[in-house]
Amino acid sequence: MAISKPRDVVASFMDQPPLITAFRFYHKLTLIIFPIYNSLSCHILGVYMDLRLMKYFVTVAEELHFSRAAKRLNMAQPPLSQQIKSLETMLGVQLLKRNNRTVELTEPGRVFLEEAKKTLKQAEHALKAAQLAEQGLIGRLSVGFVGSAADGPFIHRLTSFLETYPFIELTLKEMTTSQQLDALLAGEIHAGVLRSDVQHPEIHMQEFTEEPCMLVIPESHPLASYQTLSVHDISSDPFIMPPRHLGPYFHDIIIGFFHSYGCRIRIAQEAIQMHTIVNLVSSGLGIAVVPASVSHFQRPGVVYKHFVEPPPHVRLSAAWRKDRVSQALELFLNHFKA
Repeated sequence: MAISKPRDVVASFMDQPPLITAFRFYHKLTLIIFPIYNSLSCHILGVYMDLRLMKYFVTVAEELHFSRAAKRLNMAQPPLSQQIKSLETMLGVQLLKRNNRTVELTEPGRVFLEEAKKTLKQAEHALKAAQLAEQGLIGRLSVGFVGSAADGPFIHRLTSFLETYPFIELTLKEMTTSQQLDALLAGEIHAGVLRSDVQHPEIHMQEFTEEPCMLVIPESHPLASYQTLSVHDISSDPFIMPPRHLGPYFHDIIIGFFHSYGCRIRIAQEAIQMHTIVNLVSSGLGIAVVPASVSHFQRPGVVYKHFVEPPPHVRLSAAWRKDRVSQALELFLNHFKA
């Protein structure tokens, strides 16, 4: 297929109305290949050209005055005029109408101005993105988290992280501890925020925070008016707990806590998420032990109580694969460590 020369393209449009000329010229540009000018070049409408020429043209088009444009660009007017002529020669089309007093955009000039602005903006974005990526300030992270983490300091630190690193795209997935560990090993998430003391050769753990546990009981419970409750006061009540196979760390801490005081609790119901457990408590199906941060979830029909005894404590930790540490992940982990 023969490639049209730029001047032939323009000549073929000379007798067309301005809007048709602009449209057909815009289409024809996609079929023409021009030389690459200088080492820094970009592709716009199928044309290779120096980004600097685009900037010169955009400045003149915005000012519609060569002297003012030259002043903005910190250059003399004659070289600027020559650069614009070179650009028009390269494109094979007149972009500006000039006389001694005024400068006006032609219809092709208006079309080119719109596309040139987009290209310069995209080039600036690409440069900034590359610099941010080099510093680890841009990237993508997929993070799993247990539902109870959303009630505590984790969510506040998360908000701070997003404000500090706005160019890191963060995807959150609510998952159980067991699901997070499986997802980490499968490479489906970059990090997990969970309650676990798991030891695995491929997974590293970093404690984020530790908090005490509290009792949550129905508002109608006979002991609801008490300020604090002993393990012996409620050990015979039916308990609601997460299934052990989905969170053995939390499950074993609670069972062990009661066992240390000579009590064995009866698990009457099981639920996965802490908010679900609180909802079941409000229905009178039992009582539960939850991390203290869950008490921020104010559900009608329940009351939260402290233990008389020193309460059990549970950790919230970050987990990640040892062989999948990106700069973005390091920033995430360091932010939560601070």
